[in-house]
Amino acid sequence: MSVLLNGKAIAATIKEELKAQLSARPYTATLAVILVGSDPASSIYVKNKHRACEQVGIRSLVITLPDTISQAGLLAEIETLNQRDDVDGILVQLPLPASIDSRAVIQAISPAKDVDGFHPENVGALSMNHPGFLPCTPAGIIELLKRSNIEIAGKECVVLGRSNIVGKPVAQLLLRENATVTLCHSQTKHLPQICQRADILIVAIGKPRAIDSRYVKPGAVVVDVGIHRDSEGQICGDVDFSAVEAVAGAITPVPGGVGPMTIAMLMQNCLIAAERHASRPA
Repeated sequence: MSVLLNGKAIAATIKEELKAQLSARPYTATLAVILVGSDPASSIYVKNKHRACEQVGIRSLVITLPDTISQAGLLAEIETLNQRDDVDGILVQLPLPASIDSRAVIQAISPAKDVDGFHPENVGALSMNHPGFLPCTPAGIIELLKRSNIEIAGKECVVLGRSNIVGKPVAQLLLRENATVTLCHSQTKHLPQICQRADILIVAIGKPRAIDSRYVKPGAVVVDVGIHRDSEGQICGDVDFSAVEAVAGAITPVPGGVGPMTIAMLMQNCLIAAERHASRPA
């Protein structure tokens, strides 16, 4: 039986730590979240972020815009927030309507307020091992492993998925922790055999229950980043949990694994943004 990596419990501990840190500071932290349209999933994600802010003591501003807003109109809203001295972090909830270029929106956010860690300047800082905001899901995965007492240094890690949001940055963070990393994708040949080498297998491919026990070395740590609803309305991940749990040494549940850690790291980035803001020369 695998050990469950309880991201929900670890995230709760992190939020309590951040709450204590913030209460000792002579300033507040403010996160502005822009929600475009009324997509149900996006609305739930924004509500969860707002609730986390309340738990930590971060001031949360939710700016709801119609899905008919133009790209120029959205960029103008972002620039207003960039200039507001009472806003430390800015997040635009993705996905955006097809009429809006997400890359232009991400690049419009000030790197100093980019608490999602998606701005090219912060992406470059990560690749160069310079200070910057880390993307929340990859940072949450590393923190989850560390707080679960899972050694990363010297381990063979396989990452399934090469997205800019998870796959690429988590590979870089694993390298930073002195792991040996293989990054796989849809064109990778002999994928099961490669995955079976992994001491730590991180799955972020966006396909429900795509990874079963054939891909997992006995005793490996399996981190499932995916979240879906199956045909019966049940929440599941990219990993076939029931099949893999019997083989893996440790595994993240879905829900309750990586998801809560993502939000905890967003709260951490907000506190970092506020600290940097407060330390700037007047």
